[in-house]
Amino acid sequence: MRLFIAIPFDDNFKSALRDVQDRLKARGASGNYTRSDNLHLTLAFIGEFGDPEFVLRAMKTVSFRPFTLKLSESGNFGDIVWCGVGDCPELAALAGKLRRALTAAGIPFDQKKFNPHVTILRKCSLPGVIRQADAKPAEAEMRVERFSLMESSRDRNGVLVYTQLGSAVAAQDQS
Repeated sequence: MRLFIAIPFDDNFKSALRDVQDRLKARGASGNYTRSDNLHLTLAFIGEFGDPEFVLRAMKTVSFRPFTLKLSESGNFGDIVWCGVGDCPELAALAGKLRRALTAAGIPFDQKKFNPHVTILRKCSLPGVIRQADAKPAEAEMRVERFSLMESSRDRNGVLVYTQLGSAVAAQDQS
């Protein structure tokens, strides 16, 4: 199974990201646009791993409080177009705790530095189309109260499908 751990988005956040995609399409940018159902922020990419329950157990050892995530900017890595999130120490702390928990459990994952972004377009035909005025996301924010283990697969038509296998939830205030 091809696995990753991510923060899934609410409808408001997805709507702001789709708006950026629509503006890019209107400017003539073609490529592989991320389907709305697949929009997420990856915390750790695991890759091929055969025991999702083991990963879920490690995830559930990570304690965090709910926090707010805000869209802030857009850019590109070559022909990949992304939207970023504003400076969020709670997000960085969550990613760090999660990665330490995966390491402690012996679960392999991609060791690249955590760079929070949302991929909205792959193989962009016009990488130069990304300008702040054209692709800056609308102000959107959401409360993060869980993160999820996801499986990446393709359906019989070759369409990329992300399936949530389980989640870890934030500790709630008892006051």
